[in-house]
Amino acid sequence: MTRRLTGALAALMLVAIAVAAEAQQSYLGFDRNDYPGDAALPVLRKSFHYTSYWLNNPPGGKQNSWTGKRALLKEQGFGFLVLFNGRTYAELKRTDAVAVGTADGNAAVAAAAREGFPAHVIIFLDQEEGGRLLPEQAAYLFAWADAVRASGARAGVYCSGIEVLEGKGTISTARDILEREQRPRGKNLSEGKSAERLRLWIADDQCPPSPGCTLAVPRSGSVLSPAVAGSVVAWQYAQSPRRSQFSAACPANYAPDGNCYAPGLAPSANTFIDLNTADSTDPSEGR
Repeated sequence: MTRRLTGALAALMLVAIAVAAEAQQSYLGFDRNDYPGDAALPVLRKSFHYTSYWLNNPPGGKQNSWTGKRALLKEQGFGFLVLFNGRTYAELKRTDAVAVGTADGNAAVAAAAREGFPAHVIIFLDQEEGGRLLPEQAAYLFAWADAVRASGARAGVYCSGIEVLEGKGTISTARDILEREQRPRGKNLSEGKSAERLRLWIADDQCPPSPGCTLAVPRSGSVLSPAVAGSVVAWQYAQSPRRSQFSAACPANYAPDGNCYAPGLAPSANTFIDLNTADSTDPSEGR
């Protein structure tokens, strides 16, 4: 009995050590609006542990080329950052933002189920517009999150982590969302119980903290603002094409056309990518 117990404790210790070691590492992933193609996956997997995965049409897109690709990506060993394209302010003004957010949250969960993602998957709402949220944007975002969580899935937001001027101070979308989340919003869908905190996938491609278009990147928690770092699941640190207003101080490691291209693949419209780092090989827990 003692030997069996000792063996069980040893096994538990090994698991704990492995989990702790993974939490201390940084894992790279890529994202892009268009699916890169089946043939590119083995090469991409040599550098990246996870990929974005759109549940609806990406910004500016008329179709979603990721549909039906989850099984193949999982087979290749990829984890996921699962995305749902949210509404712009122009789409929300003069509408019932709460009703639209609820409908879109339900649509996101239904799309995730159709694609075969587990029920507990973290779905990130793509909040493209930066700065402090306008009232309609905030109403939409939190209604969307409530609908996602009410279904049993988990909610996150992709948003800017860059501080921008606001009056005599600054604000980032990420910090604004976290501050709003702390405010009472009345009885939520969990019937008085505390809803699970929103996960954040932040975009911050200014140098520093970003190292630019490189696979050598520090862990997000060691370089991001403490105001947001504790809630960040993933950090997008390079975009294609690079945004010169934020990346002017970055090292000269982008391609001449301003894009960041995947290692091992010839530069083309199918091989430019955005770069991400996370503390997990599957930030959305979508396998």
